[in-house]
Amino acid sequence: MPNKLHSETSPYLRQHQHNPVAWYPWGEEALSRAQAENKLILVSIGYSACHWCHVMERESFEDEDIAAVMNTHFVSIKVDREERPDIDQIYMIAVQLMTNQGGWPLNCICLPDGRPIYGGTYFRPSDWKNVLLQLAELWRDRPEVAHDYAERLTAGIRQSEQLPINRIPAAYSKEALEAVVTPWKRLFDKQEGGYTRVPKFPLPNNWLFLLRYSAATRDQEVLDHVHFTLRKIASGGIYDHIGGGFARYSVDGRWHIPHFEKMLYDNAQLVSLYAEAWQQQPTELYKRVVTETLEWVRREMTSPEGGFYCALDADSEGVEGKFYTFHESEIEDVLGEDAELFVRYFGVTAEGNWEEERTNILKIDLDADDMAQEVGFSIDEWAAYLAEGKRKLLDYRNRRIRPGLDDKQLASWNALMLKGFVDAYRVFDVPEYLAAASDNALFIRTHLYAEDGGLLHQPEANGRAIAGFLDDYAFCIAAYTALYEATFDDDWLHEAKRLMEYVLGHFYDQDKAAFYYTSVAAERLIARKQEIMDNVIPSAASTIVQQLYRLGVVFDEQRYVDIAAQALANVVPHMASYGSSYSNWTIRLLEEVYGCPEIILTGPDSQAMRKELDRHYIPNKIILGGTKESLPLLAGRVSKVTRAFVCRNRTCSLPVTHVEEVLQLITK
Repeated sequence: MPNKLHSETSPYLRQHQHNPVAWYPWGEEALSRAQAENKLILVSIGYSACHWCHVMERESFEDEDIAAVMNTHFVSIKVDREERPDIDQIYMIAVQLMTNQGGWPLNCICLPDGRPIYGGTYFRPSDWKNVLLQLAELWRDRPEVAHDYAERLTAGIRQSEQLPINRIPAAYSKEALEAVVTPWKRLFDKQEGGYTRVPKFPLPNNWLFLLRYSAATRDQEVLDHVHFTLRKIASGGIYDHIGGGFARYSVDGRWHIPHFEKMLYDNAQLVSLYAEAWQQQPTELYKRVVTETLEWVRREMTSPEGGFYCALDADSEGVEGKFYTFHESEIEDVLGEDAELFVRYFGVTAEGNWEEERTNILKIDLDADDMAQEVGFSIDEWAAYLAEGKRKLLDYRNRRIRPGLDDKQLASWNALMLKGFVDAYRVFDVPEYLAAASDNALFIRTHLYAEDGGLLHQPEANGRAIAGFLDDYAFCIAAYTALYEATFDDDWLHEAKRLMEYVLGHFYDQDKAAFYYTSVAAERLIARKQEIMDNVIPSAASTIVQQLYRLGVVFDEQRYVDIAAQALANVVPHMASYGSSYSNWTIRLLEEVYGCPEIILTGPDSQAMRKELDRHYIPNKIILGGTKESLPLLAGRVSKVTRAFVCRNRTCSLPVTHVEEVLQLITK
């Protein structure tokens, strides 16, 4: 018989519905039972594409003896971290406070009221059983010890990431940025790119800031390392050279052996990053990974309604990476006489370049495309040759049993991918990219809006709705402003402003000058947390602050600018301690130090001028335009002649009519 997870919509929760563990979803039924029976709560958190979550399920949660211990002594609750990031956030902090590390699967033992007393990540079966029995004994014989520890740990959770209110400086200096970047440079891996640590995560927002910083400061060392890193990532096995898209991270130090799960949020940000990197330094490899990744998203990760799915699993047929790897003989059978060149190009060996599994993870050397000259191909001929060989291998691979698809459609991740399509459209001028972004924006407005005008975290299902979190609002607002800058359709800006007003009314604490991750109307948990530090995804707070500043300038809303300024001032003193964890905040600081001009393009050919301007690398800017005087900065500046203005600090230039003149005004 299935357990209480059988009616859930989350693929991750449904994966556990036939475990012998009497799992509950998070909710009143489980929490009330724990209180009524005075039982400890076991909160187990993961997500569908998580390899080690599957391993622990097979080893422990499908084991009858271990399940009996869990069912006897605990009320066991399964949580999909992507569906309920607010719950995951709290118990992740608890485990980090206890163990100085975190990850998934995340397992936390709590008092009947939900306050944690013990936690960790993956446990081997024997260790897990022993931990459970010891905690059950502690709760039976010495409950006062558990209560004391829960009280102290919960206090630590509530105090984490709370910042004092600081004075807003008159101006920020270049030295403030240098203080952040100088220790950051010491982490650079000069041999393999990225940072000198394993595993290696792409961390796209880190490289986005460093790319913009190096361009603004003309720091050649940083600029070279950014491009070296991006080339290494795009050449390694972490990138799917056959089907497009990036895996979540590489388990080795050379970007070769991926942890094969493909997450929408990584790919969305990497599309934006590689498009911007191409704009700064046109590189065929960058354009190729953007093109192939967006093809993958449209082919495999897009719903009929235009929404984007969450993730593809790391495993298929119970084996990690089986779907993505090749034996040399398979490539020879599929490609025939073309196989020899492909084998060389992708570093394939008869023994397998993934020694552990004796198979091949396709990768290329940084100079692999020099083979084009070796075999006498032009650049276009080489691109066509590679594309045809990849198509044949993809057709062959698609006949395999596919990894599981997590078909959740989250507002925050959809918005990130929407912006990825917009960014790629602006750099490469491919109309289909703008069409995909527009379809997704319609999906968000159709399926992810709540009755009160706010956002849903995901589409309502089974009569149940999850209210949007701060990151849902932050990334949707950012996506809408990006859509405006690509189209000059001011409806998107007005909708962004409407959502921002909702945020200020439901998530902002004026007394603390802080944004909470959950709405004031959300379910009350043991703590109401802020999300300040940037991680693999920029934090909700840093993104909201960026958008507050932009909307404040565009709509001449000084209140927005003031709130953003205070939030930034509170964070700046902490940046130098670990710059990579504040990378999105440093983008806002970079704009403060080096400026963020407003570029206004008006008149009948304003879109053509925007396209011409987008051929140049100008990362820190706000762009407005069109033929309507619907925004304060457009008032009095629209005429029958196409003109451009560059504004700073509420002062605008005289009109100019050519992009070259705009560039001169920006560099003054």
